[in-house]
Amino acid sequence: MPTPKFTDTFFHPLKGNEAITLPEKFTFPFYYEPHKLSILAANDLQNYLECQTDFKHNFGLQLYAEGLIIGKMFGVMVVENTNGKLGYLAAFSGKLAESNYHKGFVPTVYNTLDEHGFYKKGEAELNSLNAEIKALEQATGFLKAEASLKQCEQSYKTELEAYKQKIKTQKKERKQQRESALHKLSSKDYELLLEDLKSQSIYYHYRLKDLKQEWEAKIDNAKIALSNFQVPITNLKEKRAKLSASLQKRLHEQYRFLNAKGSTKDLLDIFDDAQVPPPAGSGECAAPKLFQYAYENELKPIAMAEFWWGTSPKSMVRKHKQFYPSCRSKCEPILGHMMQGLDVEESPIAQIPIHNKPLDIVYEDEYVLLVNKPHEFLSVPGKHIQESVLTRMKRYLPKAKGPLLVHRLDMSTSGLILVAKNEKTHKNLQKQFIDRTVKKRYVAILDGEIPTKSGTVDLPLRVDLDNRPQQLVCYEYGKPAKTKYEVVGAKNGKTRIHFYPISGRTHQLRVHAAHSNGLNIPIVGDDLYGTKADRLYLHAESLKFNHPVTQEVLEVVCKTPF
Repeated sequence: MPTPKFTDTFFHPLKGNEAITLPEKFTFPFYYEPHKLSILAANDLQNYLECQTDFKHNFGLQLYAEGLIIGKMFGVMVVENTNGKLGYLAAFSGKLAESNYHKGFVPTVYNTLDEHGFYKKGEAELNSLNAEIKALEQATGFLKAEASLKQCEQSYKTELEAYKQKIKTQKKERKQQRESALHKLSSKDYELLLEDLKSQSIYYHYRLKDLKQEWEAKIDNAKIALSNFQVPITNLKEKRAKLSASLQKRLHEQYRFLNAKGSTKDLLDIFDDAQVPPPAGSGECAAPKLFQYAYENELKPIAMAEFWWGTSPKSMVRKHKQFYPSCRSKCEPILGHMMQGLDVEESPIAQIPIHNKPLDIVYEDEYVLLVNKPHEFLSVPGKHIQESVLTRMKRYLPKAKGPLLVHRLDMSTSGLILVAKNEKTHKNLQKQFIDRTVKKRYVAILDGEIPTKSGTVDLPLRVDLDNRPQQLVCYEYGKPAKTKYEVVGAKNGKTRIHFYPISGRTHQLRVHAAHSNGLNIPIVGDDLYGTKADRLYLHAESLKFNHPVTQEVLEVVCKTPF
């Protein structure tokens, strides 16, 4: 197959599409399986990326390549032109090789890198202000005045504490003098002593007041000296804040997006409708670029897909060449506007299977029960779907009091959930979970083989604010997450494994399996961190805990369905 070459045109031929039926509706971009036409287009783009010499960018795929390693999300959109011919458009998210423009890729909606544009000029002005502020804050006079104020405040604190201690000591000594002299001195001499001691007390009281006034005056002088340096710095910072806000507003107004109806909205209008401010980088993802170019050039969108190219970032789970949905925080409001007037697939996320059968109760006594949650069934009610393990348990146990569920499972995970029939039992079991005395065993099938037989994955996790509910590995803000694992066996390129989670973070086992610093192999059927299958092959098989009433060790096992 000849190496594809991009020309200056953006409409690329889609060879081999003749036998492929067009989709009835456009791709729902936030949860999809790529259409065959999108796969055909993606393969063509990937062939180009593997061989191209048009630009240099270090994706982390070649040893000793120069530059910072930055993987990229690329997008393809299959379109139909006014002559009825199919082709595809290509785009990348953000910048590529420090540029917004590359041969064959649709242009950005607004070029922030234009040296003659207002944004670059405003950015240069901001940089100049930053440099000026930094110079003033590092000036000898400012640093001396700052140090002098800190020294005054510290000296005052030290001297004040010492003097208060002296007052306390002197007060104790005067008390001893009064008690000692009471039976030794005459009444007249004792009265004179009391007067003297009272004078001493008054002296120390006024001396303390004088001390405070003296130091407060010194500190005020030090603050005035510092403020002489701070005033111009404060003025510059206020100027910088106003310029930054003005620049950001003007930038957001430049990002104007069309939709299939022909109407236009800028970022401010779009995110005002969403009742949130536009996140940084809004409008720079591949998907908005593809839609904008298609609408501007009378090209009908047919299907779309986005894939990752390069090594995975340290925080995220990203696999080279794998398809991923559009990001939610930036793209969902924008694409929500841009897809108006377009016949788009229904969101598969809302199409959760209905479970009409009664839930399988694996164990039950007077105080607790354990239920086998089906996969793709909620533990607790969601935003749009109420049916869940909790709602079923409320109907099954109408007289039960308390929160009922002691813990939860991801919607896609099947297996054991522990239910408490009263509040006291719930508190006891919850404490066992908090103290990590409950032993849990999960069974999973990994989409590949791993070199180790057992071990521990220790990667802290936090939510991905751009793509809830996905999780990121984050050593700065993440919560500790630790998982022990033990390989059961490998067959046909798949690995059956036991997971023993020590902590219980959202998506912990899924991320620890898929992340490059974890096992680096996703669980089969993981539609968030791997590839979709008939189900997520993860099952909570066993729970071992102390019975809250009998105190006997209870281990309940729920047979793995795969």
